[in-house]
Amino acid sequence: MGTRPLPILRRAPVEDCVISEDSLDQFSRQIESVRKEIGKIIVGLQDVVDGVLIALLAGGHVLLEGVPGLGKTILLRTLGRTLQLRYSRIQFTPDLMPADIAGSMVMETDERGAKSLRFHPGPIFSHLVLADEINRATPKTQSALLEAMQERTVTSGLASHELEEPFLVMATQNPLEMEGTYPLPEAQLDRFLMKILVGYPNRAELDVILERTTAAAQPSVDHVIDRDEVLNLRSTVRSVLVAPHVRAFATHFVLATQPEQAEAHPLAKEFIRYGSSPRGAQALIQGGRVLALMRHRWNVSIEDLKSLDLPCMRHRIILNFDAHAEGKTADQILSEILASIPIPARAG
Repeated sequence: MGTRPLPILRRAPVEDCVISEDSLDQFSRQIESVRKEIGKIIVGLQDVVDGVLIALLAGGHVLLEGVPGLGKTILLRTLGRTLQLRYSRIQFTPDLMPADIAGSMVMETDERGAKSLRFHPGPIFSHLVLADEINRATPKTQSALLEAMQERTVTSGLASHELEEPFLVMATQNPLEMEGTYPLPEAQLDRFLMKILVGYPNRAELDVILERTTAAAQPSVDHVIDRDEVLNLRSTVRSVLVAPHVRAFATHFVLATQPEQAEAHPLAKEFIRYGSSPRGAQALIQGGRVLALMRHRWNVSIEDLKSLDLPCMRHRIILNFDAHAEGKTADQILSEILASIPIPARAG
Protein backbone atom coordinates (compact mmCIF):
# COMPACT_ATOMS: atom_id res chain seq x y z
CA MET A 1 0.00 0.00 0.00
CA GLY A 2 2.95 2.33 -0.48
CA THR A 3 4.14 2.33 3.13
CA ARG A 4 7.70 1.81 4.28
CA PRO A 5 8.60 -0.62 7.11
CA LEU A 6 9.36 1.04 10.39
CA PRO A 7 12.74 0.51 12.05
CA ILE A 8 13.31 -1.62 15.10
CA LEU A 9 13.04 0.61 18.12
CA ARG A 10 14.07 -0.13 21.69
CA ARG A 11 11.41 -0.24 24.38
CA ALA A 12 11.71 1.75 27.58
CA PRO A 13 12.95 -0.52 30.40
CA VAL A 14 10.48 -1.61 33.05
CA GLU A 15 12.61 -0.21 35.85
CA ASP A 16 12.03 3.32 34.49
CA CYS A 17 8.35 3.11 35.39
CA VAL A 18 7.38 5.62 38.08
CA ILE A 19 3.82 4.36 38.65
CA SER A 20 3.43 1.81 41.41
CA GLU A 21 0.96 -1.04 41.42
CA ASP A 22 -0.91 0.71 44.24
CA SER A 23 -1.29 3.82 42.08
CA LEU A 24 -2.63 1.71 39.23
CA ASP A 25 -5.15 0.06 41.56
CA GLN A 26 -6.22 3.40 42.98
CA PHE A 27 -6.67 4.91 39.51
CA SER A 28 -8.76 1.93 38.40
CA ARG A 29 -10.95 2.07 41.54
CA GLN A 30 -11.61 5.78 41.20
CA ILE A 31 -12.40 5.64 37.49
CA GLU A 32 -14.70 2.66 38.02
CA SER A 33 -16.52 4.48 40.83
CA VAL A 34 -17.05 7.50 38.55
CA ARG A 35 -18.35 5.24 35.77
CA LYS A 36 -20.73 3.57 38.22
CA GLU A 37 -22.20 6.85 39.42
CA ILE A 38 -22.63 8.19 35.90
CA GLY A 39 -24.27 4.89 34.96
CA LYS A 40 -27.05 5.65 37.47
CA ILE A 41 -28.17 8.48 35.17
CA ILE A 42 -26.70 7.75 31.74
CA VAL A 43 -27.83 4.51 30.11
CA GLY A 44 -25.37 3.02 27.63
CA LEU A 45 -23.07 5.49 25.83
CA GLN A 46 -20.06 3.89 27.51
CA ASP A 47 -17.74 4.94 24.69
CA VAL A 48 -18.97 8.52 25.05
CA VAL A 49 -18.56 8.50 28.84
CA ASP A 50 -15.04 7.08 28.55
CA GLY A 51 -14.19 9.61 25.85
CA VAL A 52 -15.22 12.54 28.05
CA LEU A 53 -13.23 11.09 30.97
CA ILE A 54 -10.19 10.64 28.74
CA ALA A 55 -10.43 14.25 27.55
CA LEU A 56 -10.77 15.52 31.13
CA LEU A 57 -7.78 13.57 32.46
CA ALA A 58 -5.65 14.29 29.38
CA GLY A 59 -6.24 18.02 29.74
CA GLY A 60 -8.14 18.39 26.47
CA HIS A 61 -11.62 19.23 25.25
CA VAL A 62 -14.24 17.17 23.48
CA LEU A 63 -16.79 17.77 20.72
CA LEU A 64 -19.93 15.63 20.69
CA GLU A 65 -22.04 15.36 17.56
CA GLY A 66 -25.49 13.85 17.67
CA VAL A 67 -29.19 14.58 17.37
CA PRO A 68 -31.00 16.17 20.33
CA GLY A 69 -32.28 14.05 23.19
CA LEU A 70 -29.43 11.54 23.48
CA GLY A 71 -28.17 12.66 26.90
CA LYS A 72 -25.25 14.87 25.93
CA THR A 73 -26.24 17.71 28.27
CA ILE A 74 -27.08 15.58 31.28
CA LEU A 75 -23.80 13.67 30.90
CA LEU A 76 -21.62 16.65 31.75
CA ARG A 77 -23.91 17.82 34.53
CA THR A 78 -23.79 14.36 36.09
CA LEU A 79 -19.99 14.30 35.76
CA GLY A 80 -19.79 17.63 37.58
CA ARG A 81 -21.86 16.32 40.48
CA THR A 82 -19.86 13.12 40.70
CA LEU A 83 -16.50 14.91 40.73
CA GLN A 84 -17.67 17.92 42.81
CA LEU A 85 -16.62 20.33 40.07
CA ARG A 86 -18.24 23.62 39.06
CA TYR A 87 -20.47 23.18 36.02
CA SER A 88 -21.94 25.76 33.68
CA ARG A 89 -23.95 25.57 30.49
CA ILE A 90 -23.81 28.08 27.65
CA GLN A 91 -26.62 27.87 25.12
CA PHE A 92 -25.14 29.18 21.87
CA THR A 93 -27.43 31.37 19.77
CA PRO A 94 -26.76 33.81 16.90
CA ASP A 95 -27.09 36.82 19.25
CA LEU A 96 -24.69 35.47 21.89
CA MET A 97 -21.77 37.86 22.43
CA PRO A 98 -18.19 37.09 23.55
CA ALA A 99 -18.79 38.97 26.83
CA ASP A 100 -21.69 36.60 27.57
CA ILE A 101 -19.10 33.81 27.71
CA ALA A 102 -15.93 35.37 29.09
CA GLY A 103 -17.38 38.10 31.28
CA SER A 104 -17.19 41.89 31.22
CA MET A 105 -16.17 44.96 33.17
CA VAL A 106 -18.91 46.44 35.36
CA MET A 107 -19.08 49.84 37.02
CA GLU A 108 -19.32 49.81 40.81
CA THR A 109 -19.94 52.61 43.28
CA ASP A 110 -18.64 52.34 46.85
CA GLU A 111 -20.12 53.89 49.99
CA ARG A 112 -18.21 57.15 49.36
CA GLY A 113 -19.63 57.49 45.87
CA ALA A 114 -16.37 56.63 44.12
CA LYS A 115 -16.76 54.67 40.92
CA SER A 116 -14.52 51.84 39.79
CA LEU A 117 -14.46 49.06 37.22
CA ARG A 118 -14.55 45.44 38.33
CA PHE A 119 -14.34 42.33 36.19
CA HIS A 120 -17.44 40.16 36.42
CA PRO A 121 -16.53 36.61 35.32
CA GLY A 122 -18.71 34.81 32.82
CA PRO A 123 -19.79 31.15 32.71
CA ILE A 124 -16.44 30.13 31.18
CA PHE A 125 -15.02 30.34 34.72
CA SER A 126 -16.09 26.82 35.63
CA HIS A 127 -14.37 23.48 35.68
CA LEU A 128 -16.81 21.82 33.27
CA VAL A 129 -18.34 24.01 30.55
CA LEU A 130 -21.06 22.76 28.23
CA ALA A 131 -21.08 24.72 24.96
CA ASP A 132 -24.45 23.59 23.69
CA GLU A 133 -24.98 23.77 19.91
CA ILE A 134 -21.76 25.68 19.39
CA ASN A 135 -22.36 25.93 15.64
CA ARG A 136 -25.32 28.28 16.20
CA ALA A 137 -23.16 31.19 17.40
CA THR A 138 -21.27 33.60 15.16
CA PRO A 139 -17.57 33.00 14.43
CA LYS A 140 -16.68 35.97 16.66
CA THR A 141 -18.34 34.32 19.66
CA GLN A 142 -16.97 30.89 18.80
CA SER A 143 -13.46 32.35 18.71
CA ALA A 144 -13.86 33.78 22.22
CA LEU A 145 -14.59 30.32 23.57
CA LEU A 146 -11.90 28.57 21.54
CA GLU A 147 -9.28 31.11 22.62
CA ALA A 148 -10.09 30.43 26.27
CA MET A 149 -9.86 26.69 25.56
CA GLN A 150 -6.39 27.04 24.09
CA GLU A 151 -4.84 29.69 26.34
CA ARG A 152 -6.64 28.79 29.60
CA THR A 153 -6.95 32.52 30.25
CA VAL A 154 -9.47 35.28 29.62
CA THR A 155 -8.28 38.79 28.84
CA SER A 156 -10.45 41.76 29.78
CA GLY A 157 -9.00 45.21 29.29
CA LEU A 158 -5.37 45.07 30.36
CA ALA A 159 -5.78 42.16 32.79
CA SER A 160 -5.61 38.42 32.15
CA HIS A 161 -7.58 36.03 34.32
CA GLU A 162 -6.50 32.41 34.71
CA LEU A 163 -9.03 29.61 34.37
CA GLU A 164 -8.87 27.17 37.25
CA GLU A 165 -7.87 23.60 36.52
CA PRO A 166 -9.28 21.15 35.72
CA PHE A 167 -10.91 22.89 32.79
CA LEU A 168 -12.93 20.97 30.21
CA VAL A 169 -15.14 22.29 27.44
CA MET A 170 -17.63 19.81 26.03
CA ALA A 171 -19.15 21.31 22.90
CA THR A 172 -22.14 19.81 21.12
CA GLN A 173 -23.49 20.29 17.64
CA ASN A 174 -26.57 19.01 15.87
CA PRO A 175 -25.75 17.46 12.48
CA LEU A 176 -29.34 17.70 11.20
CA GLU A 177 -30.30 21.37 11.19
CA MET A 178 -27.54 23.24 9.36
CA GLU A 179 -29.58 26.24 8.14
CA GLY A 180 -28.68 29.42 9.99
CA THR A 181 -25.63 27.85 11.61
CA TYR A 182 -21.94 28.68 11.52
CA PRO A 183 -19.95 25.45 11.16
CA LEU A 184 -16.68 25.46 13.03
CA PRO A 185 -13.69 26.05 10.73
CA GLU A 186 -11.33 23.11 10.41
CA ALA A 187 -8.57 25.11 12.15
CA GLN A 188 -10.85 25.54 15.17
CA LEU A 189 -11.97 21.91 15.19
CA ASP A 190 -8.31 20.98 15.57
CA ARG A 191 -8.36 22.45 19.09
CA PHE A 192 -10.59 19.63 20.33
CA LEU A 193 -8.76 16.58 21.61
CA MET A 194 -11.57 14.31 20.43
CA LYS A 195 -14.70 14.36 18.31
CA ILE A 196 -17.19 11.71 19.40
CA LEU A 197 -20.30 10.68 17.49
CA VAL A 198 -23.29 9.98 19.74
CA GLY A 199 -25.63 7.32 18.40
CA TYR A 200 -29.11 6.13 19.29
CA PRO A 201 -29.69 3.69 22.18
CA ASN A 202 -30.60 0.11 21.37
CA ARG A 203 -33.87 -1.57 22.42
CA ALA A 204 -32.64 -2.73 25.83
CA GLU A 205 -31.12 0.66 26.65
CA LEU A 206 -34.27 2.47 25.56
CA ASP A 207 -36.37 0.27 27.86
CA VAL A 208 -34.13 1.18 30.81
CA ILE A 209 -34.28 4.89 29.89
CA LEU A 210 -38.08 4.80 29.89
CA GLU A 211 -38.15 2.91 33.19
CA ARG A 212 -35.84 5.37 34.94
CA THR A 213 -37.18 8.63 33.56
CA THR A 214 -40.88 7.83 34.08
CA ALA A 215 -40.55 6.41 37.59
CA ALA A 216 -41.78 8.30 40.64
CA ALA A 217 -38.32 8.42 42.24
CA GLN A 218 -35.43 9.77 40.20
CA PRO A 219 -31.94 8.32 40.72
CA SER A 220 -29.27 10.50 42.34
CA VAL A 221 -25.49 10.39 42.19
CA ASP A 222 -22.96 10.50 45.00
CA HIS A 223 -19.75 12.51 45.19
CA VAL A 224 -16.96 9.97 44.74
CA ILE A 225 -13.87 12.13 44.18
CA ASP A 226 -13.12 15.86 44.36
CA ARG A 227 -11.08 18.43 42.46
CA ASP A 228 -7.79 17.64 44.21
CA GLU A 229 -8.16 13.95 43.40
CA VAL A 230 -8.91 14.76 39.76
CA LEU A 231 -5.68 16.78 39.61
CA ASN A 232 -3.81 13.85 41.19
CA LEU A 233 -5.22 11.54 38.52
CA ARG A 234 -3.95 13.96 35.86
CA SER A 235 -0.52 13.89 37.45
CA THR A 236 -0.56 10.09 37.31
CA VAL A 237 -1.48 10.22 33.61
CA ARG A 238 1.59 12.30 32.80
CA SER A 239 3.80 9.59 34.32
CA VAL A 240 2.61 6.85 31.94
CA LEU A 241 5.44 5.62 29.73
CA VAL A 242 5.34 5.93 25.96
CA ALA A 243 7.89 3.69 24.25
CA PRO A 244 9.69 4.93 21.11
CA HIS A 245 7.98 2.38 18.88
CA VAL A 246 4.56 3.61 20.06
CA ARG A 247 5.48 7.22 19.31
CA ALA A 248 6.76 6.09 15.90
CA PHE A 249 3.42 4.43 15.16
CA ALA A 250 1.51 7.64 16.02
CA THR A 251 3.91 9.68 13.87
CA HIS A 252 3.58 7.30 10.93
CA PHE A 253 -0.21 7.37 11.16
CA VAL A 254 -0.34 11.18 11.07
CA LEU A 255 2.16 11.42 8.20
CA ALA A 256 0.16 8.84 6.26
CA THR A 257 -2.81 11.25 6.23
CA GLN A 258 -0.80 14.12 4.69
CA PRO A 259 -0.98 13.76 0.88
CA GLU A 260 2.20 15.76 0.22
CA GLN A 261 4.41 13.56 2.42
CA ALA A 262 6.57 10.71 1.15
CA GLU A 263 4.88 8.47 3.75
CA ALA A 264 1.40 9.39 2.50
CA HIS A 265 -1.03 6.54 2.00
CA PRO A 266 -2.49 6.17 -1.53
CA LEU A 267 -5.95 6.95 -0.17
CA ALA A 268 -4.62 10.19 1.30
CA LYS A 269 -3.25 11.24 -2.07
CA GLU A 270 -6.54 10.38 -3.73
CA PHE A 271 -9.15 11.61 -1.25
CA ILE A 272 -7.58 13.93 1.36
CA ARG A 273 -7.05 17.61 0.70
CA TYR A 274 -5.35 18.43 4.01
CA GLY A 275 -4.07 15.86 6.48
CA SER A 276 -3.79 15.93 10.24
CA SER A 277 -1.65 18.48 12.03
CA PRO A 278 0.85 17.44 14.75
CA ARG A 279 -2.00 17.85 17.22
CA GLY A 280 -3.34 14.54 15.92
CA ALA A 281 -0.27 12.66 17.15
CA GLN A 282 -0.34 14.60 20.43
CA ALA A 283 -3.98 13.66 20.95
CA LEU A 284 -3.28 9.98 20.31
CA ILE A 285 -0.45 9.93 22.86
CA GLN A 286 -2.28 11.98 25.49
CA GLY A 287 -5.46 9.95 25.17
CA GLY A 288 -3.49 6.71 24.98
CA ARG A 289 -1.92 7.42 28.37
CA VAL A 290 -5.33 7.70 30.02
CA LEU A 291 -6.66 4.64 28.22
CA ALA A 292 -3.62 2.61 29.27
CA LEU A 293 -4.34 3.40 32.92
CA MET A 294 -8.01 2.56 32.43
CA ARG A 295 -6.85 -0.82 31.15
CA HIS A 296 -4.60 -1.20 34.21
CA ARG A 297 -1.28 -0.71 32.44
CA TRP A 298 1.55 1.74 33.10
CA ASN A 299 2.64 1.94 29.46
CA VAL A 300 0.86 2.93 26.26
CA SER A 301 0.40 0.20 23.67
CA ILE A 302 -0.29 0.44 19.96
CA GLU A 303 -3.71 -1.08 20.64
CA ASP A 304 -4.49 1.94 22.82
CA LEU A 305 -3.71 4.23 19.90
CA LYS A 306 -5.82 2.14 17.53
CA SER A 307 -8.77 2.41 19.92
CA LEU A 308 -8.55 6.21 19.75
CA ASP A 309 -7.80 6.66 16.05
CA LEU A 310 -11.25 7.83 14.94
CA PRO A 311 -12.19 10.06 17.92
CA CYS A 312 -8.79 11.75 17.84
CA MET A 313 -8.40 12.05 14.06
CA ARG A 314 -11.77 12.24 12.28
CA HIS A 315 -12.04 16.02 12.69
CA ARG A 316 -8.44 16.74 11.66
CA ILE A 317 -8.52 15.77 7.99
CA ILE A 318 -10.26 17.62 5.15
CA LEU A 319 -11.58 15.53 2.29
CA ASN A 320 -11.43 16.69 -1.32
CA PHE A 321 -14.16 16.78 -3.96
CA ASP A 322 -13.45 13.25 -5.18
CA ALA A 323 -14.07 11.84 -1.70
CA HIS A 324 -17.43 13.58 -1.40
CA ALA A 325 -18.38 12.57 -4.95
CA GLU A 326 -17.70 8.90 -4.18
CA GLY A 327 -19.42 9.01 -0.79
CA LYS A 328 -16.25 8.45 1.21
CA THR A 329 -16.21 9.47 4.87
CA ALA A 330 -13.30 10.44 7.08
CA ASP A 331 -13.91 7.38 9.25
CA GLN A 332 -13.73 5.02 6.27
CA ILE A 333 -10.50 6.51 4.97
CA LEU A 334 -8.82 6.65 8.38
CA SER A 335 -9.75 3.04 9.12
CA GLU A 336 -8.20 1.85 5.86
CA ILE A 337 -5.05 3.90 6.42
CA LEU A 338 -4.68 2.58 9.96
CA ALA A 339 -5.06 -1.02 8.83
CA SER A 340 -2.14 -0.63 6.40
CA ILE A 341 0.37 0.83 8.84
CA PRO A 342 2.97 -1.80 9.80
CA ILE A 343 3.51 -2.58 13.46
CA PRO A 344 7.08 -1.52 14.30
CA ALA A 345 9.32 -4.23 15.70
CA ARG A 346 10.72 -3.60 19.16
CA ALA A 347 13.78 -4.89 20.89
CA GLY A 348 13.51 -6.52 24.28
